[in-house]
Parts: sequence; structure tokens; C-alpha cells
Amino acid sequence: MPAISVIVPVYKAESFLGKCVDSVLSQTMADIELILVDDGSPDKSGEICDSYALADERVRVIHRDNGGVSAARNDGIAAASGDYILFVDSDDYIDSTMCEKLFSALKSQGADTAACAHINLFPGGGSSPEPFSLPADVYGSEKIMDAIVRPLLKDRVREQVFNGYIWRYLFSRAIISENGIKFSGAYLEDELFLIEYFCCAKRLAVVSEPLYYYYQNPGSVTRRYLKDFEKTFLASFEAKRALVKRYSIDGIEGWESMTLWAGLLIAIGNEYAPGNPISLWEKRKNVIALCGREPFKSAIASGKPRGAGKRKQIVVDLVSSKNFTVLTLLYAVKNRGR
Repeated sequence: MPAISVIVPVYKAESFLGKCVDSVLSQTMADIELILVDDGSPDKSGEICDSYALADERVRVIHRDNGGVSAARNDGIAAASGDYILFVDSDDYIDSTMCEKLFSALKSQGADTAACAHINLFPGGGSSPEPFSLPADVYGSEKIMDAIVRPLLKDRVREQVFNGYIWRYLFSRAIISENGIKFSGAYLEDELFLIEYFCCAKRLAVVSEPLYYYYQNPGSVTRRYLKDFEKTFLASFEAKRALVKRYSIDGIEGWESMTLWAGLLIAIGNEYAPGNPISLWEKRKNVIALCGREPFKSAIASGKPRGAGKRKQIVVDLVSSKNFTVLTLLYAVKNRGR
């Protein structure tokens, strides 16, 4: 059995899948398997997956009806045979030493999980290293709670939030399977997975090197208009509530209000997004209604969040003062020409 199972959900990925797969198969650590989950992709992605499986016995392909990234990753987990699991998105790629360095750090420190920093890639060819907000070190259970779990619940409005990226971690398959941890939902599924996983993990080894290349894809689900965002966000919020109760997470006073404010700010930006086909003043009407519905109404009434960045703070102030006309005009200027 391989030491590491690399799981790649695949959907409409034919233009960049080759680079992703090649980066996995060229790892300096040979003791891996690659599971490509074709999520009912309508392009030639499935054929590309099959061609790699024919050429390399380490590659396995799962073809499934389209069910979204959460279902695809869950299928990959169920099929994995490695002791550890690494998730890679199909439009990204990894350093040739990523598996070896994370596995080595994990084993040398007696950890059950390892993590690294990453490099952001931008359309047009630019790149920028993003230091992991956790310094290179070994983190025990309580330190993991302070560094990952509590920030993922509470500090969601700050200018620099702790991002819930799952692809920078080497996970223990035993922890995932023994605790029945699965992905769910079409948005913020990474955060839910990380919160539950790190409530169960005992020891994390962090490597400071950026070993993952993350493409800031303008077509990704986090960057386009989502018609059902409010419903999707509130489902995620209730799932977080359930995790807080299940694992008796403490030290997160005020997390519900902060999380709701964070969701509200995203929902407002989503409503004003260029991809929303309705008129600007219809968008204004929808934002007013959104702010008047629970649980957002109660979050607004609880007071303004602290520590927001300059742009977020402007939106917070305008929402708190119910100045929706100025808010609408600012978003019209922001999105002009997009």
C-alpha cells in the first residue's frame, strides 16, 4: 500500500489538468498513488484521466455523475489506500518535493499531520509567495485549537483571516475514517472539514517552505456570482454550530456574530456581482431585504465587528447606518467595466 494517496477532483479541467497530474507523478517520493475523480466533467477531462491511468499504474480514475467537489473528494477518500491523504485542486500543481518533505516532517516529529506554505499564481503569469500564518514548528492539541480551529470560527472579519485551504495539509487517513469526517456542501466545505479534523488531530508539523502552487482562478466558485449563496452560507453556519456543540469548543465567545457578519459581507458583494443579471436598484432592494432577515438582522444589531480591513469597514459602516444608496453606488463604481 502507498504511504500517500493524492486526491484530485476533476471538473472542466482539460486545459490545466496535465500540469497538475505531471507535478504529482514527478514527486521525489515514489511511494504514492494518485486518485483522479472525474466529477461528470463535460469536456475531455475524463479521457485525459484515463490516459494517465493507462500510462502509470500509480494512477486510478473514478468516473462519477456530477455531484460537486465535496462528493468528489469523499469518493476519493473512500477509494484511498494510503496512510496519509493530500488534496490537490486540478487547476493547481505542487512542488516535486512536497510529498517527501511533508511526510519526512510528519515522521520525524511524531506528528499525525503536516502542513506547508504556498505560492499564489495569478492570471497573466504573476506569482507571489504567501507565508503560512503558522510559523514552522510542532503544534500539540491545544496549540492546534488556538492556531487553526478557533480562528476558523471566530476571526472571520479581520483584514487578514486564517484561510481554510485544505490542500496545504498532509492528513491522516486514520483520523478521517475513525471519526467519520466528510466534506459537505458547495461552499466553505474546506473550513468545516478542517475544524472537525483538527478537533481530532493531536500533533501538527509545519514546514515553512511554499510547496503548493495555488492558481487564483477567476472562474472558481469563490469568484463568481452564486444565486443561492445565502442558503449555502446559512447551511454552513448551522454545520459550524453543530461542530462547536459536538466537540465542546470553547474560547470562541462572539463567534456566531462575527461569522454572520463575514457571511453578510460576502453575500452583499455577491448580490452586487457583475454576474447577477438584475438591475442595480433591484440589487439594492435585495441587499436591504437580506440585512433585514434573521440571523443577519441580529448580527447587525449586536454591533460592528472590530479589526476589519479598510474596504470591509466601509461596508460595515454603511450597512450599520442603513445607507444602502451610497453602498450601491460604491459597488457600481467598483464593478464598472467588469
